[in-house]
Amino acid sequence: MLHDIQMTGEDRHGRRPRPNNSVSNLECGANGAAFKAPSTLRSAGALHKYWPHAPLHRLSKSGTYFVTSGTYLKRHYFKNREALDLLCGKLLEITKGYSWTLEAWAVFSNHYHFIAHSPEEEQNAQSLSQMVGLLHEKAAKWANKRDNAAGRKVWHNFFETRLTYFNSYLARLNYVHQNPVKHGLVKVANHYPWCSAAWFERSATTAQVKTIYGFKTDKIKVFDDY
Repeated sequence: MLHDIQMTGEDRHGRRPRPNNSVSNLECGANGAAFKAPSTLRSAGALHKYWPHAPLHRLSKSGTYFVTSGTYLKRHYFKNREALDLLCGKLLEITKGYSWTLEAWAVFSNHYHFIAHSPEEEQNAQSLSQMVGLLHEKAAKWANKRDNAAGRKVWHNFFETRLTYFNSYLARLNYVHQNPVKHGLVKVANHYPWCSAAWFERSATTAQVKTIYGFKTDKIKVFDDY
């Protein structure tokens, strides 16, 4: 459904990724050469306080949803470390405040994806639009204040899909965890601080990691043209 609204952390073996494989470019898309990130990433530590306790790896009776949203005209309003920290931190903070349980997330310069379970007391994701609207409002106000561009339209829309098949759900978890690799930002997903891969590898069992990372994602139909 379409809605229009206005770390390098340790892996599951306790090892830290080497900094020479860190993010070198924080923009998705053809114009990605505009920003070069420092070789050592510290954002994962700052965002750690917002991370969920542990992945559930099950479909929720109240609804499990795959959500994608992009900026207006795909513009890169969140292309540096400070902006990505803000957007990712607000995503984690606001979803928690609405009692949504995140299972995977990936935040970029001009879009984001997440998979989350709606609250048990809800039916049909009643709070999703309000939750995403609040995220967009806060992120847009921050970006517009930074750029002295009051009232500028920052966000375009969001799409949500309810996941009802377990294998499809697991494949999409892998898709979101690996999304920074898909966009060419890192070679190893857990090197990207603004996605869930490092948290997942650290929080899940080795068997769970192998199972989910074993699902192919090349045939998943997701709008991801950013």
